[in-house]
Amino acid sequence: MIATVLPVVALLGVLGSGLVAGLFFAFSTSVMPALRRLPRPAGAEAMQHVNRVILNPLFLLVFLGTGVVCLLLVIGAPLAGGAGAVWTVIGALIYLVGGIGVTMVVNVPMNNRLDAANPITDQGAAIWTDYLVRWTAWNHVRALACAAATVAVTIGLWLQ
Repeated sequence: MIATVLPVVALLGVLGSGLVAGLFFAFSTSVMPALRRLPRPAGAEAMQHVNRVILNPLFLLVFLGTGVVCLLLVIGAPLAGGAGAVWTVIGALIYLVGGIGVTMVVNVPMNNRLDAANPITDQGAAIWTDYLVRWTAWNHVRALACAAATVAVTIGLWLQ
């Protein structure tokens, strides 16, 4: 049974991690550079809105749903065995740590700090300046991790 269902679960993992990698890539290569070019208060306020709007059911389904799929892969791939099990587990763990873990430990606290700031004040401007550098750097990590997870789970699926 596990060997029959696992390819479908792995395919969902590939799809989800690829979508999230693309979202993070788009932020790193276009959204954050665009916001950096705006006057500080405008850039900070725009990002505050983005951080609120992104918390929608579809995003959460893909982002957290892929996390659940990856947990299933970590458990199910070794039970199903096969040549691709190691790749599948590695990819799932990369998504869980590099995608969800980094988001929860680094990016969400920075989002909360930015959200509480008044972009017009000097303190708000300082928070935004720090945010642009640190948040974007960690977003690069998330994008690379999710892309690596996509590749690893794809290899695992291909080797099954």
